[in-house]
This record gives sequence, C-alpha cells and structure tokens, in this order.
Amino acid sequence: MGRRVRVPKTAELVASALRRQIIRGELAVDDVLPSESALMEQFGVSRPTLREAFRVLESESLITVRRGVHGGARVSAPDPEVAARYAGLILEYRHTSLGDVFGASAIIEPACVRALAQKPPAGAVARLREALDAEKAALEDPDALVEAQDRFHGLLVELTGNQTLILLAGMLRYIVDRANAAHVAAEGSDPEHAAQARKGHRAHVRLVNLIEAGKAEEAAKLWHRHITAADDVVNSAGPKTLLELID
Repeated sequence: MGRRVRVPKTAELVASALRRQIIRGELAVDDVLPSESALMEQFGVSRPTLREAFRVLESESLITVRRGVHGGARVSAPDPEVAARYAGLILEYRHTSLGDVFGASAIIEPACVRALAQKPPAGAVARLREALDAEKAALEDPDALVEAQDRFHGLLVELTGNQTLILLAGMLRYIVDRANAAHVAAEGSDPEHAAQARKGHRAHVRLVNLIEAGKAEEAAKLWHRHITAADDVVNSAGPKTLLELID
C-alpha cells in the first residue's frame, strides 16, 4: 500500500504561487499586489479562498494587508525575526535550557571569530571598534549596554558574510537578547551586574585586538571562554534556567 498523499488546499496553492514571485523578486518589497478581483480572475478562485491565501502570507510576514475601501496587499521582505520567534517557541516547548542556547552560540561564534582573524574583510576591524565605542558610551546605562553588546555579538557573525550562519546565529541572538533584557529588568542597577558588564566589555576589547593582530586561535579560545564562562551574568544560572520567551 502506498502512502496517502495530502492534496494542498487551493488557498495554499495560491499562496505558494505568490510566495514564489516574492522570493524570486518578481514582486518587489513595497509593491502593491493586484486587486482582489484581478487575482481572483488570475487564479480562478473565490474571494474567501484568496483571502485565506493572504492570511497564510501575512502569517509569514511576506505581505501586509490593509482592509477597507482603500485597502490592499503590499509585499514585505522576509523577516528573520519571524523565524527566530518560531524557533524560540519550539525550543521553549521542548523545555530547552538557556545554557543549551549559549552552548550553540559557543560553537558558532568562536568559529566566526577565527575566520575573521584569519582573513578580516575590508573595514571589519573599524566596524568592530565602532561597536566597542557604542558599548563604552553605554556603560552607565544597563539597558543600552545590553543592546550594544548584543549588537557586537551579531556583528562578529555578520562580518563573515556567510548568510546561513548569519540567519542561524541571528535566531540564537534573538533568544539570548530577550534573556539578557529580562535579566537586566530583574536585576536593575545591581553592582555585580554592572561589574560583569564592564568585564564583558573588556573581553570585547581584547577580542578586537586579537582579530586585528591576526591571532585566530587565541581569539577563538577567548570568545569560547567568554560565552561559556561560569560567571557570565545571564549564563550563571546554568542548565536549570529554562527559556521563557512567551509574552
């Protein structure tokens, strides 16, 4: 006996056709889709079916729909945060620990650091030093400092130019960013937190110096220690700390 094949709903087929046009660039960001009547005629479907297809694409953040007389559907760029939120939902459902997420970051980010130190792209060190300046300017503001330091982590991956790593690491950073923000909100201006934040900034400075000097292995080892250190502010709670991302 063969496997039962699920036949896609008509709305799914319409959504797939429009999705393909968006991804291929045949429909550009901010383009307004043809009117409902034109699309109904093009695909040979009813208005309810077309609107169901729109809801599918809206859920993927590929279009935004304005209702009413002057409404319509407008194309949006695929949003990595949508993937990050869904990944976070799956991890939370699986009772994933925060330490598990940091462990994944400790695999990805040091490898990116090593690649940067071995062959930094033009302007990479300058951009990293700009990020350090932003951190330094935010040392007295816990919320701003968390954002600046998270941007630094993201920049390390971005500078590799590897789009797959950028997407995967960005999903992890979304989860870590929210954990960091929640920690700051809970701890406020706690002196220990401020000391740890400064310690983190000093590690960032040392890292950039190592990247600039081309010391790839030293840079990678430093960054691995930085992410997995037992006294890291957010990671200090260890494996028992579960993700809590749902608002």
